[in-house]
Amino acid sequence: MSADKKPILAYFGKWGDGMVGALQAVAPDERFIGCGTDGNPPADIDGADVLACLASDEAGLSRAMAPSVRWVHVLGAGIDGFPLDAVGDRVVTCSRGASAPAIAEFVLAVMLAFEKQLPNTWITEPPEHWNLAGLGGFRGKTVGIVGLGAIGTEVARRAVAFDTHVVALRRTNKPADVAGVEIVTELHDLLGRSDHVVIAAPATSATRHLLDAGAFAAMKQGAHLVNIARGSLVDQDALIAALDRGTVAMASLDVVDPEPLPAGHPLYAHPKVRLSPHVSWSSPDTMQRTFDLFADNLRRYRAGEPLQGLVDPTAGY
Repeated sequence: MSADKKPILAYFGKWGDGMVGALQAVAPDERFIGCGTDGNPPADIDGADVLACLASDEAGLSRAMAPSVRWVHVLGAGIDGFPLDAVGDRVVTCSRGASAPAIAEFVLAVMLAFEKQLPNTWITEPPEHWNLAGLGGFRGKTVGIVGLGAIGTEVARRAVAFDTHVVALRRTNKPADVAGVEIVTELHDLLGRSDHVVIAAPATSATRHLLDAGAFAAMKQGAHLVNIARGSLVDQDALIAALDRGTVAMASLDVVDPEPLPAGHPLYAHPKVRLSPHVSWSSPDTMQRTFDLFADNLRRYRAGEPLQGLVDPTAGY
């Protein structure tokens, strides 16, 4: 590391050593200083003005943001769990988009599984009938995407390629980056038209229980709900009621509230719920993409160039 470079603080809680080692690998000329497991930086941080972290411990992160820190990078797309009220005039960025391709593939997989009735279509013994099934089709269906950021855009790109009609709700009326995507302005409009509803919006105070009893009442009969955003966006009691009455035919949930769900929670055993343990981000290259994004932003920071993945502390994402 050159003499004029300041070291980088790192706080990753229980994942500390592994994460710091991965960052060191993509930024070998930098010096990383790990904070304690409670977030407290060492006494001598040599003017460190960058903090790399995970948004998982608000109290620890508040301590890790030493007065000298001017830029904080969160290695993840979501920043719920980050103490935005402690940011002050610091710049905060996140690894927005790093996991989007993997999550979009997961969304397409569960939508296709719903239409093709997988895994129920597979057999382990002679069935009553061969060459007979009532499978659904994906082509011509309407996919509604709530939140058209990096993940929503990647979902839209793939869904359009399957000849579906894609409608999307976003905070602004900015046109979609994917040709053929229709922007709508009302959630209930999207819900009433969509065969598959994909939740891809950030978790903020404004989006908590965005899908509540009223939203489920507005949903197209027999729709499929996919949530790969955050569990807090869905009122789970209202969802279970909608599943029981058949308004929602199935819910594919990669995220829930809380995480992990306690043993015995009704979502585990509900016959119309497909539950996965927050793994839609997983792919062979997701973590490398995450680290590479940080490394590129670090290069930009050192060069005085605009940073990618800027977070708006007021909006909460």
